[in-house]
Amino acid sequence: MEFDIVINGGGLVGASLASALKSSGLKIALVEGQALPSLDSGWDSRIYAFTPGNVDFLKELGAWQRLDQTRVQQVEEMRVFGDTGAELDFSAYQAGAPELAFILESRLLQHALWQGLREQQNLTILQPAQCAALKIDDDAAHLTLKDGREIRTSLIVGADGRDSWVRQQTIMPEVPTPYHQHGVVANFNTAKAHRGIAYQWFTPDGILALLPLPGKRISIVWSVSPERSAELLALTHEEFAARVAEAGKYTLGELEVITPPASFALRVLNLAHLTKPRLALIGDAAHNIHPLSGHGVNLGLRDAHELAQVLLQRGTADCGDLALLRRYEATRQTDIMSMQLTTDTLKHLFINDNPVLRTLRNLGLSATNKLTPLKNMLVRHALN
Repeated sequence: MEFDIVINGGGLVGASLASALKSSGLKIALVEGQALPSLDSGWDSRIYAFTPGNVDFLKELGAWQRLDQTRVQQVEEMRVFGDTGAELDFSAYQAGAPELAFILESRLLQHALWQGLREQQNLTILQPAQCAALKIDDDAAHLTLKDGREIRTSLIVGADGRDSWVRQQTIMPEVPTPYHQHGVVANFNTAKAHRGIAYQWFTPDGILALLPLPGKRISIVWSVSPERSAELLALTHEEFAARVAEAGKYTLGELEVITPPASFALRVLNLAHLTKPRLALIGDAAHNIHPLSGHGVNLGLRDAHELAQVLLQRGTADCGDLALLRRYEATRQTDIMSMQLTTDTLKHLFINDNPVLRTLRNLGLSATNKLTPLKNMLVRHALN
């Protein structure tokens, strides 16, 4: 089999790239090893906050229009709390924006994207299929699947997640740096209405974020030590809900577990290069950040959008030409490094018992909260 581009990974980022290239005239293959998660009446514990800029991108792809909008929640305000009473509020209204973000379940968007992919004329979907070997030479990338099929392509794109197989087969010597924290996620019914407000508490022993879902429901991401994570997951649902409600100062009253808690190890991955000849990495295959900002998936979607634009505007250049791919890399590195630096600094600043840092971080929150123009500038930057 011969293709212009092979994308390994059909998650949100890989599917978005494939969809963005539907009018490119390029012959594309999408390799995905798993079946799509089923759509049932339950709630997905994988919840993402999408920026308005990325929602515009998803609308261009036609995916957003296929969603059940009753499962989409707008965030109109965000309240951030320090560990000594300091507070920082962000308001879409004050910044002159309709909303700060949109909250959505991962599998709903994945199904919406795949509905379009199954109708895409220039796309061959290889599913279920898993990669076995990869060789890259001057003329092409040669991919062998576990079932023995062989593929020749001008460009292979690794969109296969944080433990990327494509990245591991190539000379990418950087390894992720562990944060020695786990992210605990779960969904809850709430006693009180959230009114479209997201909450975040920074404390010396963890960072708790409450994200609003449609109705009187929320999703949480609680970044804690591995030991604390194991302790939380060992609790009954009632005990776990009580712990979360207490950590959130009972802002939304008593909580009831909808989806069982799960956890994942947190880490940072910063690659010197996202590209090599005939190779490009996007999404979590290219970078990992702390989830405190909620921007991991947004970085990945911006990767997909930028790589698609570079390929669509390539002229007569070969899709795997390194000079072409480095245009994508140069554009994305600044955004990625900026977000990694911000989240890494905040994590180390707040997960720290140093009394001087405690004073400074809370003074910083309080001072920023009084500077409305600065807050509005931060909001406008975060909307992209």
